[in-house]
Amino acid sequence: MLDELYPWIKALHVIAVISWMAGMLYLPRLFVYHCEAEIGSKQSETFKVMERRLLKAIINPAMTVTWVLGLYLAWSGHWFASPWLHVKLALVLAMSAVHGFFSRWVKDFAADKRPRSQKFYRIINEVPTVLMIFIVIMVIVKPF
Repeated sequence: MLDELYPWIKALHVIAVISWMAGMLYLPRLFVYHCEAEIGSKQSETFKVMERRLLKAIINPAMTVTWVLGLYLAWSGHWFASPWLHVKLALVLAMSAVHGFFSRWVKDFAADKRPRSQKFYRIINEVPTVLMIFIVIMVIVKPF
């Protein structure tokens, strides 16, 4: 039965990855603009709502589905002995760590803490992109 569902599980995994990445690329952009908003302003309060909802409604569930389905696909495909999967898992762990930092920063902004500059968030915005590039290469090319 699960063999018949494999393509559907793979499709759902890809959809979850796309959703997770969309959020991971958008959230730091919100941080950049939130830095400009005056504390206590309507704009700042709007950013707080947007950041919280993006994290809770899209990024967190998408990451969970990505991990659960991805581990199932790796297990059912007998990929755990493959070196490319080890690298991919390390990169996905790094993406998850970045996700954790983003979650912490959402809480900081909610508490009107802004210890970092716009430039910091503009640079950190590139980290998920770089990780994503290497993850996709591992999955598609399987270089080792």
